[in-house]
Amino acid sequence: MSIRSGHNHNPAQEGEIATPPLIIENGTVILPDRLVADGSVVCENGRIVAVGSRGKRPRHAQTVDARGGFISPGFVDIHVHGGGGADFMDGNTEAVRTAIQSHAQHGTTTMFPTTTTGSPAQILAMLAACRGVRQDWEPTWGARIDGVHVYGPYFAADKTGCHSAAGRRDPDAGEYASWFGDDLVRIATCAAELPGAAAFYRVAKRRQCLVTCGHSNANWEELARAFRAGMRHVDHFWCAMSSVASLRTRFGTPMQAGMEQFVLATPEMSTEVIADGHHLAPELLDFACRMIGAKRLCLVTDCSRAMDMPPGRYRFGSLMDGPWFESDGLVGRVNGNLASSLVGMDHMVRNMHRHTSASLPDVIRMASLTPAERTGIAADVGSLEAGKRADVLVLSRRLTIRRVFIAGIEPPSGL
Repeated sequence: MSIRSGHNHNPAQEGEIATPPLIIENGTVILPDRLVADGSVVCENGRIVAVGSRGKRPRHAQTVDARGGFISPGFVDIHVHGGGGADFMDGNTEAVRTAIQSHAQHGTTTMFPTTTTGSPAQILAMLAACRGVRQDWEPTWGARIDGVHVYGPYFAADKTGCHSAAGRRDPDAGEYASWFGDDLVRIATCAAELPGAAAFYRVAKRRQCLVTCGHSNANWEELARAFRAGMRHVDHFWCAMSSVASLRTRFGTPMQAGMEQFVLATPEMSTEVIADGHHLAPELLDFACRMIGAKRLCLVTDCSRAMDMPPGRYRFGSLMDGPWFESDGLVGRVNGNLASSLVGMDHMVRNMHRHTSASLPDVIRMASLTPAERTGIAADVGSLEAGKRADVLVLSRRLTIRRVFIAGIEPPSGL
């Protein structure tokens, strides 16, 4: 078992739950590098104990028939703002529990609730709410919180997107020191060109976070400086990021390389895509698969509170004063511009599989093992492997969710 230094998880968070043996069988098991036909996954006490072809059956085991579908690892979402009518920035435990319940029914079993821009008090309230839910969490509640992604408020002024511009600011060492007071923050984002960005990156690196650059108009030199300070990931590829054209506006000529070029040219870098069918066209998704590869590319939902909600007007971020956006039931928009996604990880997986050349093991890897590796939790989650948490999905042949098991427990229907 892998436990980060300083963690204070309860036994449930580590998957050590006394449960009867569970056998999920009669399905194609999805491993990171291959498919295993007519396979099974055996779980006991919240952990996987065997994977592969049918073998020895524990006594008194609960048997789940996958009915010829797929048996998949649970999904890991490293960039997600909310769902089911709630945003994590609402800053209360009820909102956090609503969101993790909503995403569980879409196959996400581990997630990193993600901040928007906002006031210092709003961000601290979000952290406190997530901390409280993580401490008391039970598998029946929905997706496990393995940490928080501090995303806003350190964005470039010209790259705030749908986030509140009033809540944007430059890094403040006095402010972010309080965020890193315990092990809660596991992913930390800052635009690389901001004053104080390198110091922020170094602190986040010391705290063993995945250090990322997002909502940025940084050029190659600024990104290289960020890389030396510990930055290893770029948020939602092609969205709110620097480009040759945007850098020409900022610097003039000669034209300069930005975030796309830096990621493509730097093997240590990873990134993510929103594969909802509205943010990126199929050819861009396939380009990312071909050029970056499944070991460096994550699927994320970047999902708002409007997931699983009827079309209408919603706040992005805090329910108190977050910017309004319009949901048409397909995607969120502000004045015609994209404003986060509205669909869960199962939709991202289906879209990626349907519209790219990536194999099914690679698509599932992008939604599970790759984000787990990048956040340092792959010893526990991300693939179907003996010793890992029993976070297992039963999917149809069309990759729709049939059943979800978290730590070997199936959350109540109606989540």
